Amino acid sequence: QIEVDIPRCHQYDELLSSPEGHNKLKRLLKAWVTAHPHYVYWQGLDSLTAPFLYLNFNNEELAFHSVYKFIPKYLQWFFLKDNSAIIKEYLSKFSQLTAFHEPMLAQHLANINFIPELFAIPWFLTMFSHVFPLHKILHLWDKLMLGDNSYPLYIGISILKQLKSTLLASGFNECILLFSDLPDIVMENCVVESQKMYESTPKSVSHRFHVLRDQELGPFDITTDVTLAHLQKEMCPRISANDLTELLRHQPLELLCLDIRSTSDYNRVHLPHSINIPYNNLQLEDKSLDCLNVPQLEEKLLNRIIICISNIHENAVEFSKFLVECGVPRVCVLHQGFNILHSIEPNILVSN
Repeated sequence: QIEVDIPRCHQYDELLSSPEGHNKLKRLLKAWVTAHPHYVYWQGLDSLTAPFLYLNFNNEELAFHSVYKFIPKYLQWFFLKDNSAIIKEYLSKFSQLTAFHEPMLAQHLANINFIPELFAIPWFLTMFSHVFPLHKILHLWDKLMLGDNSYPLYIGISILKQLKSTLLASGFNECILLFSDLPDIVMENCVVESQKMYESTPKSVSHRFHVLRDQELGPFDITTDVTLAHLQKEMCPRISANDLTELLRHQPLELLCLDIRSTSDYNRVHLPHSINIPYNNLQLEDKSLDCLNVPQLEEKLLNRIIICISNIHENAVEFSKFLVECGVPRVCVLHQGFNILHSIEPNILVSN
């Protein structure tokens, strides 16, 4: 496979298309595969290695070391022989974050069944180096490397944002055609947009399990009982109790908690400044915020992170999906529901 891929890899560049370039790239790829006996060579590893060779053409050792460090940070376990669980989790999180930042677009793509599996695998498996020319990749990776393993997801969404008007007007077949030959993407816009989303999204919202972690997850983080099936079923991402508490204490104007428990439960104990919208009274068939009967709700939702809270997780999932269908951005669900909040110290709850 390596022999087949190298002659096709960024061949418009005179260094990489030279016989010496071919030999160097082959050596680097073989060295990487040898150094990782538990991994296999997946098509795309050539594109991923090419920018590092291009920058360190006369220092193969540094080029190798760069790839060696880059892959575990952004693509941990992507090159396993069976990487399907890793890829599926990544694409499910990508779908959720698209719904979080671009609800109308996420809904349209879901309605026409244009799923990330059809276009985004080469994006993430090669960190976009298979879809953009080298000069654009260097600009993009300069920004990417300042972020953590979630940053590439925001680059993906920023590409969708640039194509948004075309995508919203397109059916399934038009979308397939569009992505088979991607239009010219303005890289500077991509960099600016992805940075904005990355900085404004609570860390737990982009949480994945298949990453290298510096520290263990605690009981108020997203816990290990969230399975791939949950991710695939839930349109909106979850937020951890830790992140909610941080926001509440330091940036209370950044969030709005919608508590969908019963009025009696709410009156007993709730979060300060939260709004009670009892789920059992709702008719969600009509996709309009008016049916929630909350005065000036649209204004209150503006520019905030919307956290749906319930003691019945399925209700919160359904309610969050309804909000997305109404076009509300930045909607998430509190992981472990209202009950987890009783355990937070110092206490953050109030009662009427």
